[in-house]
Amino acid sequence: MNKIEEVKQVLFNKDASLVVCYKSGEIKEYYQDRINDIKDILTTDKNALEDAIIADKVIGKVAASILAVAGVKEIFAKVISNYAIPVLEEYNIKYEYDEKVDYIINQTKTGMCPMENKYKDEMDIQKIYDDMIKS
Repeated sequence: MNKIEEVKQVLFNKDASLVVCYKSGEIKEYYQDRINDIKDILTTDKNALEDAIIADKVIGKVAASILAVAGVKEIFAKVISNYAIPVLEEYNIKYEYDEKVDYIINQTKTGMCPMENKYKDEMDIQKIYDDMIKS
């Protein structure tokens, strides 16, 4: 079984929100909502996700931008937004998904996620990273 399959299996079997296979080969699962796990990892060590392979429940443009700046090399998402895909493609990040949606919905399921909406037209992923990680 390859690493992307391993992280996918952990994501589904443990009902984690994020699973990371670090460059060292260590696989860890995380359980916070939205991008909080990613923020915590990168706040502790900005290079932690370099060459990592991850599986995440939801990848929108904000998560895709942060992960691209962080140097992730491969992603699986249960749900991915149309806003995230161009970022992943531009930065040559391999990706696969179960479901593609026009945009990530907000928690009340009444419209677009506020972060996706705020950054949907932002072309500078470093700005998104800085706004989200350094805030």
